[in-house]
Amino acid sequence: MENRIAETLKILTETDKEACETVRVSENEPISNKKRLFIESYGCQMNFADSEIVASVMREAGFATTSDAENADLVFLNTCAIRDNAEQRVRTRLKQLNVYKKKRPGMLIGVLGCMAERLKAKLLEEEKMVDIVTGPDAYRDLPRLVEEAETGQKGVNVFLSREETYADISPVRLNSNGITALISIMRGCDNMCSFCVVPYTRGRERSRDPESILKEAQDLFDNGYKEVTLLGQNVDSYKYANPLDKNEIVSFAKLLEKVALISPELRVRFSTSHPKDITDEVLYTIKKYDNICKYIHLPAQSGNTRVLEIMNRTYTREWYLERIDSIRRILGDECGISHDMIAGFCTETEEEHQDSLSLLEYVRFDFGYMFSYSERPGTPAAKKFKDDIPADVKQRRLAEIIEVQQRISTERNKKLIGTIQKVLVEGTSKRSVDDFSGRSDQNKVVIFPRENFKKGDYVNVLITETTSATLRGKAVVDEEIIQLA
Repeated sequence: MENRIAETLKILTETDKEACETVRVSENEPISNKKRLFIESYGCQMNFADSEIVASVMREAGFATTSDAENADLVFLNTCAIRDNAEQRVRTRLKQLNVYKKKRPGMLIGVLGCMAERLKAKLLEEEKMVDIVTGPDAYRDLPRLVEEAETGQKGVNVFLSREETYADISPVRLNSNGITALISIMRGCDNMCSFCVVPYTRGRERSRDPESILKEAQDLFDNGYKEVTLLGQNVDSYKYANPLDKNEIVSFAKLLEKVALISPELRVRFSTSHPKDITDEVLYTIKKYDNICKYIHLPAQSGNTRVLEIMNRTYTREWYLERIDSIRRILGDECGISHDMIAGFCTETEEEHQDSLSLLEYVRFDFGYMFSYSERPGTPAAKKFKDDIPADVKQRRLAEIIEVQQRISTERNKKLIGTIQKVLVEGTSKRSVDDFSGRSDQNKVVIFPRENFKKGDYVNVLITETTSATLRGKAVVDEEIIQLA
């Protein structure tokens, strides 16, 4: 939701978002006599976190990761099935990988994750481009599946679990900047939104043992990391009952507080929130701790109650706006808020589209991820409703949503000129080695001269100019802050 969401423009069409979230999660390790593993991840942050679990499992099985797909012994594509465009891009990549395989017949190719869960038989039998198909809950079984595939059989396990959380596996931090890391705190989803395949590809919700989460966060901090992002398909519904004492319940608010208490120097983010579950208790916990970032990703999907109902989002427009008002009341206008929005959902009228635009105007989001509706086979929406909005109408409505959001993003950022933002340095700016790049508390990308700072430093930056996606400024010392005040 992040994190590894691209630092470029966060006002994205469907194709743009998938392009910037398709990251080769790989690194070069000393190979010696080990076989070489290449992993490429598509889609959401959960997939990136899962790839780090896979790398850990395969490292124990004797594989070393490599950034060279063409000469790898084993290639895994960790896939996304949330939109058709993502699946088509994976198929294109599989064709390219099979060209490599013809040159190196011993190479094995595996499809992991949501697309594997959804298209298992088709991938194996009809398209014949893969040797291994593994769902999100079967990564422990990968070494056995690889052994099967090495004998010429197909390695398949798409079993969905009600218990698996990978809590005892220490992720291998791939392509890490050494500063920020992802921690998966729960898996699956119980919300059953009519347009979404996630409940069918990732199974039911189950929460991870909080002690294992705290240990992972502590280990990261002890190893120099300065920020963790707690991940879940619906992170606010995290709830862990102690198996020895069912009355001992750890809610998301309690978990958030426990992670924040590890150290005031450890920033804490989380994603993604569902409007029906983000409670005032969570908001007051954010307010209580300076190191919990004042930023919330709160997908709206539509601004119209009837459309939300057929999406099965389980809230109304009024409920959503009440949650927004609570965020502003408790955390103030400076809290960053982002969203997801779907243009052209089944039966959406022009007036209902206008409701989405008016919601943007009311909330004044800092940025958003916006898409035209993409029907997914097997979902309730595909079974119950006709995808009846013409493609050109979808694209026109999407363009209008993007235009409004881009204007609001620019206006929100301009209000920050002259303010001082605390920025965690994540690395060198992509455009200039003379500048550092980091993010503010509100998840805004900030560029400033690197001077004598280093990665992992917290730097107070006076904002001097902005675009709709990026802030620029200069570092200021305590004396300058006092004068500016």
